[in-house]
Amino acid sequence: MTDAIFGTRIIAAPMAGGTSTPRFVQAVHRAGGLGFLAAGYKTVAAMQSDIREVRAAGARFGLNLFVPDRAQLNPPPAARDQLESYRRSLEPDARRYGVALPGLRLDDDDAWQDKMDALLADPVEFVSFTFGLPEQDEVRALKGAGSMVIATVTSTAEAALAAERGADVLAVQHSSAGGHSAAFLPPGSTTRSPGPATTAELLAAVRSTVGVPLVAAGGIMDSAGLDSVLAAGATAAQLGTALLRSDESGSRQLHKDALASQAFTETRMTRAFTGRQARALANSFVRDHEDAPEGYPAIHHLTAPIRAAAAAAGDPERLNLWAGTGWRQAETGPVADIMSGMLGGSELS
Repeated sequence: MTDAIFGTRIIAAPMAGGTSTPRFVQAVHRAGGLGFLAAGYKTVAAMQSDIREVRAAGARFGLNLFVPDRAQLNPPPAARDQLESYRRSLEPDARRYGVALPGLRLDDDDAWQDKMDALLADPVEFVSFTFGLPEQDEVRALKGAGSMVIATVTSTAEAALAAERGADVLAVQHSSAGGHSAAFLPPGSTTRSPGPATTAELLAAVRSTVGVPLVAAGGIMDSAGLDSVLAAGATAAQLGTALLRSDESGSRQLHKDALASQAFTETRMTRAFTGRQARALANSFVRDHEDAPEGYPAIHHLTAPIRAAAAAAGDPERLNLWAGTGWRQAETGPVADIMSGMLGGSELS
């Protein structure tokens, strides 16, 4: 099954915001993995340019889209008031760097329809989705155009809905993963149960619910982690944090250095930077804004000038330092060396 789908046990996660560059995706391909371009935050033209560049290099690849949350694009008055209040709470951060905060923006659907149209007109081999699911007719159209559809899920309920919607493969993301949570359904229980403790446990639960191939994501940093998800039934493992510090990663050097810094001692789930839950190193910004409301991508736009100024100033305390729980194990060096080390120590790959 692995050879028929991906031809590899390792997939590089689509990391939006500059990490998953064409150069990075090409490096993953040359190392024997499958890389994903990240269309999130990009214009249609920029997305198409990335596709052309990777294709010209002869690399096999996929592409990821953000699914817009229509409720977030049209929030009720109470939610708007919360967003305006959060904007006011950001004013000290803006003054710190001498930048102006933008007004509240509620119209950004990440050019969803234009990107879908572009991918139907010029299909890519794999299209994955985060933050939700495309409609059934959209899934059918992509598959009809020749693309394999991958949905990102975080629970058995989301997995069942994605399979019903027609997804060919599910990327099963555990809460240990760095960056944004892909969750799109509210928790199904009012109990305090923390859910599956490991990625392998979540994968096994999803495997018992649906019959489509699964990719495991979250906390996979070494050969032991790879083997644990393969033993649980994963077709492949999706790596993000494990490749963030690689030579070819497009992440800022400030971010790469922070992952190795002893100044940071934990990761936390936070909405402070974007209005969506995301796992990041716990810096001052995360701690100062623990009560950030839900509101993606409105809060992403509000904090963008602060994050850009922090990066320019070399200040990791106000930057979104996405990191999974295994961040301490992230290695430097070429992608090829990191991947070969992981595969070489694996007993199942």
